[in-house]
Amino acid sequence: MIAQHQLLRARILVVDDNPVNIELLEVLLSGTGYLNVTSTTDPRQVAALHARHRYDLIILDLHMPVMSGLDVMQALKPVDTGAWLPVLVVTADPDKKVQALEAGARDFIGKPFDAVEVLTRIRNLLEMRLLHSESTSYGAHLERTVGERTAELQRFRSAMDATADAIFLIDAASMLLVDVSDGACRMLGYQREELIGADPAGFGLATHAQMASHASPTGASGRQSDLVETELAGVDMAVPTEVRWQLEAGDGRPMLIAVARDITERRLAQQRLKHLANYDSLTGLPNRVLFYQTLDDTIEMARDREGQVAVLSIGLDRFKIVNDSLGSMHGDELLRQFSNRLVQCLHARDTLGRLGGDEFALILPTRDQDEAVHVTSEVREALRAPFDIAGQQLELTASIGIAMYPDDATDPQTLIKYADTAMGRAKAAGRDGYRFFTAGMNVQVLARLDLEVALRRALENHEFELYYQPKMNVNSGRISGVEALLRWHRPGYGMVFPAEFVPILEETGLIVKVGAWIIDAACAQIAAWLASGIGEVRVAVNVSSRQFVEGDLEGEVRAALARHRVDAGLLELELTESALMANAEHTSEVLTRLRDLGISISIDDFGTGYSSLAYLKRFPIDKLKIDIAFVRDITTNPDDAAIALAIISMAHSMHMQVIAEGVESRAQLMYLRRHRCDQVQGFHVSRALPARQLGEMVAANRSAPDDHAANDTEPPTLLIVDDDINALAALHRLFRRDHYKILTAVSPAEGFDLLAQHQVQVIVCDQRMPFMSGTEFLSRVKEMYPDTVRIILAGDTGLQAVLDSINSGAIYRFYTKPWDDVQLRDNIRLAFHHYWRVNGARDDPRRSPNITQDEEAEGLRVSRR
Repeated sequence: MIAQHQLLRARILVVDDNPVNIELLEVLLSGTGYLNVTSTTDPRQVAALHARHRYDLIILDLHMPVMSGLDVMQALKPVDTGAWLPVLVVTADPDKKVQALEAGARDFIGKPFDAVEVLTRIRNLLEMRLLHSESTSYGAHLERTVGERTAELQRFRSAMDATADAIFLIDAASMLLVDVSDGACRMLGYQREELIGADPAGFGLATHAQMASHASPTGASGRQSDLVETELAGVDMAVPTEVRWQLEAGDGRPMLIAVARDITERRLAQQRLKHLANYDSLTGLPNRVLFYQTLDDTIEMARDREGQVAVLSIGLDRFKIVNDSLGSMHGDELLRQFSNRLVQCLHARDTLGRLGGDEFALILPTRDQDEAVHVTSEVREALRAPFDIAGQQLELTASIGIAMYPDDATDPQTLIKYADTAMGRAKAAGRDGYRFFTAGMNVQVLARLDLEVALRRALENHEFELYYQPKMNVNSGRISGVEALLRWHRPGYGMVFPAEFVPILEETGLIVKVGAWIIDAACAQIAAWLASGIGEVRVAVNVSSRQFVEGDLEGEVRAALARHRVDAGLLELELTESALMANAEHTSEVLTRLRDLGISISIDDFGTGYSSLAYLKRFPIDKLKIDIAFVRDITTNPDDAAIALAIISMAHSMHMQVIAEGVESRAQLMYLRRHRCDQVQGFHVSRALPARQLGEMVAANRSAPDDHAANDTEPPTLLIVDDDINALAALHRLFRRDHYKILTAVSPAEGFDLLAQHQVQVIVCDQRMPFMSGTEFLSRVKEMYPDTVRIILAGDTGLQAVLDSINSGAIYRFYTKPWDDVQLRDNIRLAFHHYWRVNGARDDPRRSPNITQDEEAEGLRVSRR
């Protein structure tokens, strides 16, 4: 042990940029009897001071503006080459404590100062420092001590190797391994020679700070610390261990003894016990305890995100009768099969638990009422197939109650209670149903259930009817076919919109029967039109993916064609991309056989489904229908226009026809006609009509003359866009004498419509317009009609935007207002000449008179008054 007078004479340096902290520590140390205490507020002087005075202890503040404590320790390392730095750091930041120890500090004290803690840690570190200095000063004595210790270790080795535990002997000064037992070698997979002299921190036995704490001589020799659990890094794997530390001082140098015991089996047993405590032994699902805990965590996250959580309470109907009649063993098997089916309905973040008996519960994070209903439908649908229990086919249903966070309750217990209450109401209402807890939601649920029941009766009661929307050939204006669309005349309600009932047909599986009826009704109508003298009308029928999976689509089509004696070429099947890929192999085989029969295959809503287009080669496809989402803004949105034109080009290159749906204006029709779309469908042609009215429309259309495409010999066309009606009239009068075809628009939107309907060569546009400037308008025009010559009329303001557009190529030239009539007429004439020259139409009779290149260069320069 170090004598008291030696400790009090130790050299101590206090480093802190705050004089108040220095004064507090100096008073504390001097009042305790320490004689050699100095201080500095400049951390940059510490390394030089330590090199000159060799301090036994440096009390170092970490947070200093000029130089941090961590940087000071880095500067001290070349000065103090001992095993460790004599540094006690001062910090209030817990994260910085660990960082400081890793940087080489021996210990730390926190702020604000605790006198007892400060003095205790200072005394411990001074004892360790003075011992370390003593061992360094007497090398010969150290060699003799090590030799004696080695001899002593040899005597203990036989005792160490006799135990299965791993024993590590560590020098308390250098913190390096002196010896290990055979048990340690077996546990870690190393040879003894590889471990002796190694740093115990390298394989996770303890950190340097922990070993320093265990080696602290504040207690009696031979005292034991608390057990510490850690994982030792072996050659092949990490080994969970329980380590007991012991300090042996004796007459020689102090030594740390660490005894590690493998606790792998205990950990596994704890995990098994934890699993049994949290999971249902029959189904493997979370039990009531874990389910409540998970729901509490889910609610906490939803509260932070202001989200919703749906809780479903699910109970098997009449389970007690099955369990009593078949026995508990078969009842357990039924619950296992039931839980497995429920798991198939879950998404990644959903949680299913068994709360007891035949009661299960679901947590649906971030789900609203509609999504909860969708999952409920999936659960009910999963129960439709019979359960096979000991060779017996059992058909069961479930009643489901739904409660919502935060609308119904904000704590797990109340939510589950409300969901149970709603489930009880569902059972009382006749089972095989679901109820929301709140009355308002129940009204919606009851309405949907009522709709489902009515749909099940609609087919038998002949309440469905087919309407037909015509498709028009864009080049001839003839009706080229029709699409059959389902309508429902619900008694007492009138016409029900398809968006309200078709999704329910899909969810309940009724679409299979209804789809077969649609095919038969369409064939019957084709035959009726033939018999009435209207003639051949090709009818397209939408096909659901469930008709491929659950129905006999091929058989139903063949039967309907034969029953009504209709040629297969008059029937067309429309499928969505998702329906096509639902069961790709089976679908491909069926469609190939139907196409061989003479039926056309069309892809509906093309562009909104699968990103891979490989299926276009794989399946026998005749037509692509561009989705309405790309047609709606095709004349004003360059992105939509680019997608639509890419689809047209790709389809034609693969010898397919293209139909654009949702065409509602002449501008859309003319734009699609110009870009070689084959057919259009939408309100611009006609809404869906009953069979009789559609037949009359087809007859009238066939007796009318062809509506051929726009005449390609139109005169040079100039579009003028200006929201100032006076300026628009003045420009119209100015250019009328040059015999151009002049189109005028008072807004960019009207300008887009005219561009879609006419072949325009030159555009003159005002810069200052509401909603969209001239440069913005012409930038879009550049993307959609890149061949046009685009010219801006601008005032003295906003010229920078005009010049930027010229530099980007969106604008060809600009002229300022007010303009010079003669100069503007000449330059517009030169603009037409430029259009014909650039687009390879030198010999076109419509172009302007011959003009030399010098004349053009002179006339088309930027003109300003």
